[in-house]
Amino acid sequence: MPSTTISPKFQIVIPKDVREKLHLSPQQRLQVLEKGGVITLIPVIPLKNLKGSLKGMSKTNIREKKDRL
Repeated sequence: MPSTTISPKFQIVIPKDVREKLHLSPQQRLQVLEKGGVITLIPVIPLKNLKGSLKGMSKTNIREKKDRL
């Protein structure tokens, strides 16, 4: 399991194998979440990159807003 160290400026380096696997690039934004003492970094994906990702999705059986809990 890859590990990293926090620098004196509170910076971390994401290991190369993780960066390559997730296709991370310089200047890419990450969202930082903390829950129960665990830190999670989530890559922020621009909305334009999601265009067409739901192509072919069925539009039937979609609940109306009034039917949602």
